[in-house]
Amino acid sequence: MGNRFAGKVALVTGGGAGIGRAVAQDLAAQGAAVVVSGRNREPLEEAVAAIERAGGDAYAVVADISRPEQAAGLVEATLIRYGALHVAVNNAGLRAAGGAVGDFDEAEFAYVLAVNVTGTRLSMRYEIEHMRAAGGGAIVNLSSTIGAHMAVPGLGAYAASKAAINALTRTAALECIRDGVRVNAVSPGPVDTAMSLLPGETAMARDERLKTQIPIGRVATTAEVSAAVLWLASDEAGYVVGHDLVLDGGASL
Repeated sequence: MGNRFAGKVALVTGGGAGIGRAVAQDLAAQGAAVVVSGRNREPLEEAVAAIERAGGDAYAVVADISRPEQAAGLVEATLIRYGALHVAVNNAGLRAAGGAVGDFDEAEFAYVLAVNVTGTRLSMRYEIEHMRAAGGGAIVNLSSTIGAHMAVPGLGAYAASKAAINALTRTAALECIRDGVRVNAVSPGPVDTAMSLLPGETAMARDERLKTQIPIGRVATTAEVSAAVLWLASDEAGYVVGHDLVLDGGASL
């Protein structure tokens, strides 16, 4: 257990698995009280149990951040539980099944934007509202190299949503920094999570597929992405505003 975030309260959306769970566990290990949120209770409770077994303090809140009342309720539940909100990591998102821009199903396209873009924007709205009133805070949004940094055929909806997150991050950063709220983004390439797998693909097959496409020769670990998120959220990055930290092993160069 460390003390980098001692006395701070952190909120992690999409905190039940993958990058979000790693971030939540690392924040708790470094002293933060952590609220983990997502749409399904079971993985959230598993994440909380893992944090508590390690000696940390965590709380689960089920919420669909694409719905305004639930995004607002998530911040309210954090404040009721812990009385403050110092760090917010907006990680919740999804990757569509895929399809060419000219052929993509309209309902699925709208759903990707609702979760990834509207959900992130609503989360930021209520986080910023509280942080401004409280005198400051740090927000880190999870984006992707796919979108602002590179294009992949068949992933136009996902790319559009993640590029929008980068744009929202930069704009909010300028709007909020005078109020003491720092907003930044992390844009990972392929990470060792279920989202990096093709349908029916094993992790071993994925690693073989990607090792020649990524200059570093492997996918990122969730610990590597979490380390970047925690740095941006920490006081050590106090002069970093509106940055998009790319972690992709050189894939987008």
